[in-house]
Amino acid sequence: VKDIQRALIQSDVNIKLVLELSKKIETRALEEEPPKGITPREHVITIIYEEMVNLLGREAAGLDINQRPYKILFLGLQGSGKTTTIGKLCRYLQKKGFNPAVVCTDTWRPAAYEQLRQLTEEMDVPLYGDPDNKDALDLARKGLEEFKNRKVIIFDTAGRHKEEADLIAEMDELDDIIEPTEAILVIDGTIGQQAGEQAKAFSQATDIGSIIITKLDGSAKGGGAMSAVAETGAPIKFIGTGERVDDFEPFDPERFISRLLGMGDIKSLIEKAEENIDEDVAEKTMNNMLT
Repeated sequence: VKDIQRALIQSDVNIKLVLELSKKIETRALEEEPPKGITPREHVITIIYEEMVNLLGREAAGLDINQRPYKILFLGLQGSGKTTTIGKLCRYLQKKGFNPAVVCTDTWRPAAYEQLRQLTEEMDVPLYGDPDNKDALDLARKGLEEFKNRKVIIFDTAGRHKEEADLIAEMDELDDIIEPTEAILVIDGTIGQQAGEQAKAFSQATDIGSIIITKLDGSAKGGGAMSAVAETGAPIKFIGTGERVDDFEPFDPERFISRLLGMGDIKSLIEKAEENIDEDVAEKTMNNMLT
């Protein structure tokens, strides 16, 4: 348990969360019998994995686009990689056979519209915005009208911090106007334990449907993501793994947890444990039938 605590703390997971998680792991490891064919160490690792999956959620099913229009509201801190991630999500959706449209409501960051325009033009994705219009709410309304016949509409918003009350209030109003099918919070994988507090502030202003973790291409292990997920209760759906528009993939809990803990291939161990548990249950069932 101390090894796990050390690994999680070094990965920037919130201390309180580490203690809660390690207590659950310790209790289960001492109370549950290891399945036949599984060593005590393997049993503990399996428990660690299961408890972390309970926190992070199982592999996300991507976006269930079953209504028209499917409105996605993008939220995040300044510098979290939100605009770049919109480009990545557009490419992902195009590969799935959807042709998304984007609305720029970011009136705070200079050249926000221009950056989006360059991104969307390269992918032939329609964009609505007006760099001369400083009313984000008006832009949202006009964007909705412009793309009302589109299957998917993505709304870019200004990056904001939990201390910026006016921006948080604006986000709340945007949420009322857009009525998003899903609000996606973009979390920078390098910001560590600040992630939890920031995520909590966003979730108080709007219902967070899912999380995308960015910048997991360097030394960042994304421990802050665990804090963010715990604060919002929303699942991680995608992760950004590089600068290119294709450096984007659905969330895979095994790979993420292996990376977070600095462990090898957890997936094969989990499969081995499940096989042995199935055999153990079958044997016990047979014995019960014979007695």
